[in-house]
Amino acid sequence: MSFLKKLFGGSKSSGATGSWAEPDAQEEHEGYTIAAAPVSEGGQFRLAGTISKEIDGEVKTHQLIRADMFPNKEEAVAFTFRKAKQVIKEQGDRLFS
Repeated sequence: MSFLKKLFGGSKSSGATGSWAEPDAQEEHEGYTIAAAPVSEGGQFRLAGTISKEIDGEVKTHQLIRADMFPNKEEAVAFTFRKAKQVIKEQGDRLFS
């Protein structure tokens, strides 16, 4: 089954509900909520998650997915937080435009 099909709800084993998997961990960073949801693929885990922030009373969400693969879920979660913080630093609220 293709990676995108698994990611967007094509497989019950991916843990997907709706269009995105349930997060394995969440963290607050400078007013943003980072939710790490690595995707299992071929015995490894792909860096994936969301970055959310409430702006003018509406919660805006950006899906973050990278080509980076990790041997275990814990590493993928840690690097998701690291990458999300980098994206927030570089783009800020422009991330949602």
